[in-house]
Amino acid sequence: MGNEKAKSKAMKIAVAMEGVSSVSLGKDNDQLEVIGEGVDSVCLAKSLRKKFCFANIVSVQEVKPPKPEPKPCPPPCLPPCDYQPPWLAIRQEFPVYDTGPPNCAIT
Repeated sequence: MGNEKAKSKAMKIAVAMEGVSSVSLGKDNDQLEVIGEGVDSVCLAKSLRKKFCFANIVSVQEVKPPKPEPKPCPPPCLPPCDYQPPWLAIRQEFPVYDTGPPNCAIT
């Protein structure tokens, strides 16, 4: 495609086809990239050949939707801390003796 007018005409022909969702210029501005669902590539090439006398189909492929990126894992939990404050480490436990109710015998 030599000039801007020819590029514009080729893009208008491609956009007019059924199922086309987008048209853009490809490598070196001499190729059309047509994206759509159910586009008849042979019919599109014939329509372009009628106007420009030449058109080649370079490739036809299915466009797959991008895969969603996995969510990043949360940071791992820290192990429980065995730290005891110094005032708890010094504390001593004394046994408690329970002798029951007092035996008060008044005689």
